[in-house]
Amino acid sequence: MHSAFTLFIETYVTLFFLLTPFFVLSAFLSMTRETTPADRRKLALRVTLAVAVAGCVLSLAGNAIFGVFGITLDAFRIGAGALLFLSAVSLVRGGKAETPTEAEGDISVVPLAIPITIGPATVGALLVMGAQAASTVERAVTIASFLAASLTVGLMLMAATSIERLVGRMGLSILSKLTGLVLAALSAQIVFTGVRGMLAS
Repeated sequence: MHSAFTLFIETYVTLFFLLTPFFVLSAFLSMTRETTPADRRKLALRVTLAVAVAGCVLSLAGNAIFGVFGITLDAFRIGAGALLFLSAVSLVRGGKAETPTEAEGDISVVPLAIPITIGPATVGALLVMGAQAASTVERAVTIASFLAASLTVGLMLMAATSIERLVGRMGLSILSKLTGLVLAALSAQIVFTGVRGMLAS
C-alpha cells in the first residue's frame, strides 16, 4: 500500500500535467503583453486562487454528481479519458488560446482559470480522482496535491517573463507538446481502467 507521501507525489505530478502548465503559461503571456509586471503578478494570483477553488470543489463533488445522474465511476472514467485524449491531441497539434478584447474585462477566471487551465478534460479527471478516493486520508491527499499543483502553476505565471526569456516561445511550444504526450498516456490509462472495471462488474 502506498504511503501518504508517495500518493501525494504521484497525484501531484499527475495533476500538474493535467493543468497543462506550459500551454497555460503561453496563453497567459499572450493575453498580458500590454500589462505591467505588478498587474501581471496580481492577475497570476487571481488565476491561482480561482483554479484552486474550482478544482477543490470538483474533486469533492464527484460522488454526488455521479449519484444524481446515475453514472458509474467506470463509465465516467471512459468518458473523461476520451475527453483528455482530445485535449492531448490539441496540445500536440499546437492549439492556441484566443486573446480577449478589452471589453471582456477581468480574464483571471474566464478564460484563464476556466477553460484554459481547467478545461472539460481536466474537470472529468478531477471528478474521477475525487470519486475514487477510498478514504478520508486519500481524499485529503488528493486535495493537498491539487493545491500544490495549482500553486506551482501560479508561481510559474508569476515568473512568466523570466521563463519565456529562459526557454523562448519555441521552447514553450515544445514543452506544451510534450505535456500533450503525457496527457495522451494518462487518458489511455484512465480509459483502460474504466473498461477493465466495467468488464469485471
